[in-house]
Amino acid sequence: MKEKLKKLLFELIKNSKKSDRDIAKILGVSQPTVSRMRKKLEEKAIIEYTVKPNLTQLGYELMAVTFVKIRGSAKSEEEQKGTLEKCAKWMMEQPNIVFACEGTGMGMDGMMMSIHKNYTGFSELMTKLRAEWAETLVEIKTFISGVKREVILKPYSLKYLEKVN
Repeated sequence: MKEKLKKLLFELIKNSKKSDRDIAKILGVSQPTVSRMRKKLEEKAIIEYTVKPNLTQLGYELMAVTFVKIRGSAKSEEEQKGTLEKCAKWMMEQPNIVFACEGTGMGMDGMMMSIHKNYTGFSELMTKLRAEWAETLVEIKTFISGVKREVILKPYSLKYLEKVN
């Protein structure tokens, strides 16, 4: 990605509400140039604009990262693909799950991040996961954390990536 586009992207990550005129001053280009660059980024590199809310103010207390090991090494490639499609559909239907992916490490095949109002909500999701996926899952491991600012050592933000070489 060209340097100016990258700088624009990180300005938008820091504050997507900032005007093109203000960004133009920061980048040292004209406002119409920023508008054209933003359009190009929106076509290729920006998936969506969103808000990062204060979860505690919205009544959420917990975040969970859950790792799963999936049974199926003996399944055909077509069966594995079908299981992944069914899993993706199930994940999309669970509103507390905010991210899920395949992966590898710690002997696990996948992970999901979920946010909950309380432990009861988390427990209900885990019960549903175990009940509906009993035939597919070999193992489930979860790390639970509070979302209050006092327990967060580094707040989630992509703005930190600007300093990565």
